[in-house]
Amino acid sequence: MVDVHHPKPSISKQCSLLGLARSSYYHKPKPVSEQDLQIMYTMDRMYQEDPTRGTRRYADDLAHEGYKVGRDKVRRLMQLMAIAAIYRKPKTTVMDTATYKYPYLLRGLVNNRANQVWQIDISFIPLRKGFLYLVAIIDVHSRYIVGWDISNTMDAEWVVVCIKQAISRYGAPEIINSDQGSQFTSDEYIGYIKSLETVKISMDGKGRATDNAYIERYKIYLHIPENGQELFALCCEFITFYTTRNHILRLEKYHPCTCSVLQLET
Repeated sequence: MVDVHHPKPSISKQCSLLGLARSSYYHKPKPVSEQDLQIMYTMDRMYQEDPTRGTRRYADDLAHEGYKVGRDKVRRLMQLMAIAAIYRKPKTTVMDTATYKYPYLLRGLVNNRANQVWQIDISFIPLRKGFLYLVAIIDVHSRYIVGWDISNTMDAEWVVVCIKQAISRYGAPEIINSDQGSQFTSDEYIGYIKSLETVKISMDGKGRATDNAYIERYKIYLHIPENGQELFALCCEFITFYTTRNHILRLEKYHPCTCSVLQLET
């Protein structure tokens, strides 16, 4: 939004009008180092093996893999990868309603029709040089991937756009379930789902990965793609296989999946 070639106002004034510090304009983000990418890939593999690891166990297990990193760095990389240790927490305090906004609605629910329940989740996908994020939405009854997208950021707007595209193709579900990630507790996400009026919001309990188990199964790890274009092609190939070969008997009423992707920085 800052026009460096415009004589007036100056860059300093433009930044001021945008509510930004001038240093923000000149800031050049430091890319993730090759070593950190290798550590993140190793941590991602470990997370698939055992998602209950915390920072202490990651640091110990990474040491056995030849990476000497401290718990602070492990914690920073876990935040960057959007992963957290899964474990049961004792109920010592009342849940803050400002951070846990909606209950889990799927326990005991009889799911017997399409568009009754959708589940949505975001996954960290390692590339040969870097990483991207995948958001996927599955219809729990049919196991049909009604929407998906990949991006180099995981902001709430990206998630909402993916949901809008899925609803435009298949109509709105009765319930949409997610975890309690920042994208799904954001005002943008909550506001959009509420605007649909007929859709109920369901959220997993903290540390309960099994609550969103249907979509958690949707992963792409058989081949490490070189870049975003290759990842996009792999996703299209896998979704076609997943929705036709594995679930053909349950998908006779559905049309072939179409998909779109945000413009990527690769």
